[in-house]
Amino acid sequence: MPPTLASLVHHSALKLTVRAGEDRLDVPVRWAHVSELADPVPYMEGGELLLITALKLDAEDPEAMRRYVKRLAGAGVVGLGFAVGVNYEEIPKALVDAAQEAGLPLLEVPRRTPFLAISKAVSAAIAADQYRAVTAGFAAQRELTRQALTAGPEGLLAALSAQVDGWAALYDASGAVVAAAPEWAGRRAARLTADLERLRDRPAPASAVVGGPEHSDHDDRVELHSLGTGRRPRAALAVGTASVLGTAERYAVHSAIALLTLTTERSRSLHAAEQRIGAAVLRMLLAGEPDHARAVAGDLYGGLLDAPFRVLVAEATHEGGDPLGGLAEVVESAAARAGEAVLVVPEGQRLVVLGADGGQAVRACGQHATALEQTRTTGTVREGGEEDDLVVGLSAPSGPITAATAYKQAEQALSVARRRGRVLVEHEQLATGSVLPLLADDAVKAFADGLLRALRDHDATGRGDLVASLRAWLSRHGQWDAAAADLGVHRHTLRYRMRRVEEILGRSLDDPDVRMELWLALKATSPE
Repeated sequence: MPPTLASLVHHSALKLTVRAGEDRLDVPVRWAHVSELADPVPYMEGGELLLITALKLDAEDPEAMRRYVKRLAGAGVVGLGFAVGVNYEEIPKALVDAAQEAGLPLLEVPRRTPFLAISKAVSAAIAADQYRAVTAGFAAQRELTRQALTAGPEGLLAALSAQVDGWAALYDASGAVVAAAPEWAGRRAARLTADLERLRDRPAPASAVVGGPEHSDHDDRVELHSLGTGRRPRAALAVGTASVLGTAERYAVHSAIALLTLTTERSRSLHAAEQRIGAAVLRMLLAGEPDHARAVAGDLYGGLLDAPFRVLVAEATHEGGDPLGGLAEVVESAAARAGEAVLVVPEGQRLVVLGADGGQAVRACGQHATALEQTRTTGTVREGGEEDDLVVGLSAPSGPITAATAYKQAEQALSVARRRGRVLVEHEQLATGSVLPLLADDAVKAFADGLLRALRDHDATGRGDLVASLRAWLSRHGQWDAAAADLGVHRHTLRYRMRRVEEILGRSLDDPDVRMELWLALKATSPE
């Protein structure tokens, strides 16, 4: 504990006597300062015990003393020491009353006690407190290191919460709580999602303080610290306490940050090595060598290669930001929480993921895509904006033998997602849907407009209704009577119009490919 006015009063060698402010002696003293200035406030920082002899004060003037004491209290001076037997044989009543009125502790300093003795006592107490804090900090560091080595992050958090007399929680890159101590702290930590989001948007290392007495929703004060040395934090630490951390507690928190950062960076190195193995496994699967892929993977991916999985291919649509990194974090964090294996391979401007069919990794990708779709629909701009520049294709369930086919399916779905302006498209949606939505592509519309332009120009002159006649004839599969009835014309009239269509286009309607192209062109330009 730092020195207080009470500890100085109880110091046997100083012989100080309390004359006012008896109920405020537990205030810490940051320094003892001597000043005979009539107004020493400009030179005060707050927390000082001011020592005076009233050499330049009219200490018997009640109004002057009220102004003097009020300014001291306003500047954060915690106490006033008055030396008797120098300029005044006793403390003037005006000063005692002013101090009592302002609630400022007033100490009587006997003549035999020099101000230097008080300054030395304060300095010695501060030094002793700092030594205790440093010693306690080193002890905490040793204990945290021991726990980190023997019990992992969970043990480290338990030791840290005990050191700060509060709680501690560790988050992964997605903001999910990985571990917390004590156990009840997990619920409190989970409510800091929005604050973590803001912290993640800042380059590491970064920190923030939330809660505290000024926030009515929570009584505790929480410090958030990002962990990692890269641009995107790999994890975060939360420390909750009832008050501001002291020196020893601050040492403990800094030690925990260092240890967790080392753990995180080591995990990143292992993760990079795992990705290189994953890339090799993926190449073998796509080359049709599932047995070799299993041999290289070993137990790294558990039973992922022996059960139905899905292939996910993602691309960033614009340069800048790191949407693929964000998606990788979402997928890996979901898999880690569920205890399932996932293969994540950066591939140039792409990200390839193999995740268990029906597993949490694939589900998290879908939820991430849904959130981005909603962001686009509402017109909300996310800070950084990079997550919006993402398209994803997802294959049907597959296995090691058909991995190459699943990869092609994911690429096809990715291509459709890009054309439709979607974040994610599943290949199964293409197989069970209609080909007609694909006609909305701009290139298809341009082809259709070019193919039908001559017929539309002909109709615009008022010399016939070739486009409508062609639509009716194609919709009736070339049945003259039925198509003529739909149009309300004689079948010979319809035959004449179809000959004109062939003449204008220079193509035969007997060719099934021509009929198909014309029908799709009609659907692309007038889908109704």
